Amino acid sequence: MKENFKISAFGLAKGSELTGEDAYAARIYDDIAVAIVCDGVGSALSGGEAAKRVVNYMLNNFKTRPSSWSIEKSLFTFIKNINEILYNESIMEYERPEHLTTLSIVVIEGNRLYGANVGDSPIYLLRDSVLKKLSFDHILEQNSHILTQAIGMSESVEPYFFENFIKPKDKILLCSDGLSNVLSEEEIKSKLKLDATSLVKYASKKVKDDLPDDTSAITIEIRETDKRAELKNQNLPIPQTLKKGDLLDGYRLLKPLIQNERTWLVEKKGIKYVMKFPPIEAAEDKKLLDLFVTEAWNAKRLKAGFFPKAVIPKNRSARYYLMEYISGETLKERLKRKPLPIEQSISLAKFLLHASAYLLKYDLVHGDIKPENIIITKRQGKEVFKLIDFGSIVEIFSLTSRAGTPSYLAPERFKGSSISEGTEIFAIGVTLYESLTQKFPYGEIEPFQNPAFKPPKRIRHYNKAVPDWFESIILRAVEIDPQNRYQHYSEMDFELSNPEKTKPYFDPNASLLEREPAKVYKWAFVASFLLNLVLIFAILK
Repeated sequence: MKENFKISAFGLAKGSELTGEDAYAARIYDDIAVAIVCDGVGSALSGGEAAKRVVNYMLNNFKTRPSSWSIEKSLFTFIKNINEILYNESIMEYERPEHLTTLSIVVIEGNRLYGANVGDSPIYLLRDSVLKKLSFDHILEQNSHILTQAIGMSESVEPYFFENFIKPKDKILLCSDGLSNVLSEEEIKSKLKLDATSLVKYASKKVKDDLPDDTSAITIEIRETDKRAELKNQNLPIPQTLKKGDLLDGYRLLKPLIQNERTWLVEKKGIKYVMKFPPIEAAEDKKLLDLFVTEAWNAKRLKAGFFPKAVIPKNRSARYYLMEYISGETLKERLKRKPLPIEQSISLAKFLLHASAYLLKYDLVHGDIKPENIIITKRQGKEVFKLIDFGSIVEIFSLTSRAGTPSYLAPERFKGSSISEGTEIFAIGVTLYESLTQKFPYGEIEPFQNPAFKPPKRIRHYNKAVPDWFESIILRAVEIDPQNRYQHYSEMDFELSNPEKTKPYFDPNASLLEREPAKVYKWAFVASFLLNLVLIFAILK
C-alpha cells in the first residue's frame, strides 16, 4: 500500500508566530490512506485545540473503524460525532461555540477517492494538467471569510461529500485557506509538481516570508492504484461445493489437497496445477475475503524461485487463483524417515534466510516457517526446496495472532509481541534443529498452551555429526531471549557463509566453567601456582 503513494505534509505559522492554529496529518492503515487538514478558527478561543483534536479523532477512528463499515458511513459518522463532542463541550465551558475548526479530509481505498469538507479549507485534484477543486466552500458569499459551517459551530453539521476514481499520476492537494488565499489556482496548478514543503515555502516567499494566515498543505501523488482493491471488487462468485470431476474454466478437479477441500489438484490440457478457493464463509465475511485477496495478490507478485509460481487468471468465472504443481514431498514427511544430512541442512538454512530476505523487500514475513510448508523437489537431478503457504504471509511487525504454529513461535510471540526478523529467525532455527534431530528444541507445543521455555539440549547430543559451528548458529537462532538471538537475517547468513568466524554458543545462564573452560583452567593453574609459592615461602621461612 505504501509504495502506491508519495505523501508530503508541511505547514508554517502566520507572520513571525512560532505556532499556528492549523493541524494536519496523513496516515496509511492497511488498505486505506487518510489525509486531513484542519484550520482552527482564529476568532474562536479554542480554534487551534479544536483543529488538533479533530485530526487525532478522525485518524484514530479510521484506524479502528469496523471492517463492515463503508468509507461513506465512516466519514458521515465520525464527522457527526466529533462535531457534537466539540459543540457540547463549548456550551458547557463557554456557553457559546468556541471549539471551532474547518475540516477537509480524503480517504483513498483501492482506486476510489472519498472526501468531505466543512468550512473553506480546499481540496484539489490535478489530472492531465487540469486542476479541479473537489471541495465546497461553506462561506457567506464569494470572497468572504465568514463561515456558514464549521466543526463545533452548531449542534448538527452538513459536510460536503464527494467521490471519484483515481488514476496513476493524479496529484491531490489538501490545504488551509492560508495557501489558497496567497496563490491563485493557476499558480497552484503550476507548482503542484512540488511537494508540500516546497509549495508552502513558495507561498511564503511570495509574500516576503510574512504569511497573513497559518498555511498548511498535504500533497498525495498516486503512483499506482491498489490492485488488491480492484481484485476484491470483482463480481465473482465463491463456489460453495466442489467435487472430483467438476470442470471450472477448463480445469478439471482431480482431488482435494487439504481437509477443508478448498485447495485442489486440477488438470488442464494434460498439465497439473494447484487451484485455491477462498473459504465458503468469505461470501459473507468481508475480512475473510480481504485476507484471501491479499493472499492471491502476494502469490502473484512474489516472482522468485523460492516459491511456487502463481497466477490470477484474467477471465475467471469464480474466485480462485492457480499455482504451479510441485511434485515431491514435504520436509515433514522426509523427517519422519530420517534427519537431513548436514550439507543439505546448511543449504536449507541459506534457502530459508534468502527467501525471508526477499520477502522483507516487500515489508513481508512468511509467518509460518515449518517443515510442513517446505517441499523437497528435484531440479536437474538435484534436490531443492520450495516454500509454500501464501496464506500465512503478513506484513512485518504485524500483531496478528493467526500467523504461526505454536512449536515454531518465538517465546515473545506468546506474550503479544509483533512478528519480526527475530521471530522468523527463531522459526528457522526450530526448523533446522528438527531437521537434524527429528525433535523440537522446546518440545511440541499445543495450541492455546502457555509454554515454559527451558534451555534446549545441544544438537550434538542427538546428532554427533553436526559441526560445532553449525550447532552454535542454530542454538543462537532459537535463543529464548531475543536480545541474545540474531536480530537480522544477514547476521545469521554471514556466519553460515563464514564458519571460521562463528562465535561458539554457550547458554547465557551457564556457569563460567561451562562457557569458557580454558580460561577457568588457566586462572585455576595460575592461582594454584601462586598458592604453592606462598606455601613454599612459608615453609622456608
